[in-house]
Amino acid sequence: MFGTPMNLAVRRYTNRFLIAMGFYCAFLVTAVWAFKHSHPAGPLAYLLAVLPSIPIVATIVIVGVYLAEEKDEFVRNLFIQAAVWGIGATLTVTSVWGFLELFVPVTHLDLYLVFPMFWFFVGISSGLLRLRYR
Repeated sequence: MFGTPMNLAVRRYTNRFLIAMGFYCAFLVTAVWAFKHSHPAGPLAYLLAVLPSIPIVATIVIVGVYLAEEKDEFVRNLFIQAAVWGIGATLTVTSVWGFLELFVPVTHLDLYLVFPMFWFFVGISSGLLRLRYR
């Protein structure tokens, strides 16, 4: 994050985010293992397929809670800017790739990669914004 010493809001955000990512990893491993070994069907298959998405939804809530808790307007604004740049970069990559898939033979971009792609771009944006405001 942008604050030099981690303030309370950043610590809470980081802890919540890491917990959500722990559940994401556990749910993803569970789903992959179940489909590889047990071949579930019916409602159980749908539940297992959606299970890794639950922590992703939680991270969206976690970001909203962080923005409400962050008292430093500058730090909050920098996070919002990084998120907007992350959204813009993700939309750009997925749109360009979608048109490539439509018209030329390229590898299909799996949709589950959009979430980590977004956070990758948020990370890059955060670093660039940090350099801008040093």
